[in-house]
Order: sequence, then C-alpha cells, then structure tokens
Amino acid sequence: MPEGPPLPVVAVSVVIPVRDDGPHLWRCLRALAAQTLLPDEVVVVDNASADDSADIARAAGARVVFCGERGIPAAAATGYDAARGELVLRLDADSLPEPTWVASMVDALNEPGVDAVTGGAVFHDGPAGRRVVMARAFLGTYASFATPALGHTPLWGSNMGFRRSAWVAVRDEVHLDPELHDDLDLAYHLGERHRIAYVPGRHMRVSSRTVEPRRFARCFRRGAGTVFAHWPRDVPPARWVRLLRRRGTHPASTGAEPRPERSRAVR
Repeated sequence: MPEGPPLPVVAVSVVIPVRDDGPHLWRCLRALAAQTLLPDEVVVVDNASADDSADIARAAGARVVFCGERGIPAAAATGYDAARGELVLRLDADSLPEPTWVASMVDALNEPGVDAVTGGAVFHDGPAGRRVVMARAFLGTYASFATPALGHTPLWGSNMGFRRSAWVAVRDEVHLDPELHDDLDLAYHLGERHRIAYVPGRHMRVSSRTVEPRRFARCFRRGAGTVFAHWPRDVPPARWVRLLRRRGTHPASTGAEPRPERSRAVR
C-alpha cells in the first residue's frame, strides 16, 4: 500500500478477504450497500487474485489493500491492520449479510464488557428445503468441537466483529499459517482477556460450498491443526482453570499470568 498521511479513524469497518471470488464478492458488496446501518468503510483484501475481484471491489466503492502472502490468516490480519474503524466487522466474500447485520453487530459490541462478537448463519444456496438444517449441523459441529477446546464461545470468520483495541492487544500473537483457521486462532488469543459474545438472530447467509466433502475435510483438518498449535499451553483443562482464575471465579484466583511471546510471520 503506498505511503501517505494516516487516514482518519472511523466508527465501523468491514473487512473481506478475497482470492479469485469476484462473482460472490459482487453480491456481498451489494448486500453491504443495503444495510440499515452503513459501515464507514469496506476494506477488501486482495489475496493475489488472478480474477477481477479487486476491480469489482473498487467499482463498489471499497478500499482495496493487497496481501501477497497466500492464505486467509495473513489476508485477514492485513485487513484488520488496514481498517480504520474503532469496531471491525469481518465476513467472507461468499457471505450475504441481511440488512440488519451491521446494526446487530454494532449493538452487541456496544454492550458493556463485550470486546468481540460472532453469530450464526443459514445457507443461501443448495437444496432449498435443507439450507437451515444443513447450516445448523455445520455450525453445531464447529461449536461442539471448538467450545470445549477454548472454554468459551468461538469466533466464526463469516460472521464476527471485535474492537480494534482488542485486535491491537493480540495481533503479534496470532498465527499466519495458511493451514490453520484464522478465526479459531484469533478466538484463542482474544478469549484470554476479552469477552466474546454470541449475537442471536438470522443476520447472515453463507454459501453451502463449505460442506462439500473435500472442503469439509480440509476445514476439519485445519481446525484440528489450530487446536494442536496451541498445545500444550492450551490443553483444555489447563486453559479452563486459567480462564476461571482470570475471571475471578476460582477460589485460588491469582490474577493474570504473563503470556510467553509467540513468533509471528513477517508480512
């Protein structure tokens, strides 16, 4: 991104990582333009696309930033760093937010003590009669896998948001490995000292291509890899006790522990 004077801080940014997904991105940007509460900016992170994704984003009025390091973790982190919003919302190029999405996420983030939020979704394609059930099964599988591992609500990249201050606090700890899930990894780090809340309601629709057998297998493999990347420090029983102590609900509460430094890939 060219050097220049710093851009002014705004209230709400929406970040969308994209790689070769122009048609879906176009529909996503149209849905964002129809929000009851419009974001102050939309940041599209072009992850070295070979198609016209970046041109589509610019034509829709989005700010495009380039990330040459392949993978969603690096692209998402690039977008969060570039975002000017005090509140940063994230969705994917194949997401279709309902008109109430931005407003619902902002309302939830404005609740006292909440630093990050996430929500569910239904599918906008696939067999019409099974879209809700399929989405619930997919997200239920993710929640049943991720919640015990974390000890709290997980984040889901197709529908999430957080305070910029929370991102700044953990940005040097996140992993940028393209074979890990950036949202689950971020939940590990934010969940240490920040409260993650769940936003109810049907404010998001996503593509059912996630549940195609090969994609789902890759998704599961990356999820397991993300969990193991945090072991042995975050083996569930040890993490649960540590979180209870930090929340002041454990009888042997000793306050926050210093966190060891993590290496972070250089972008």
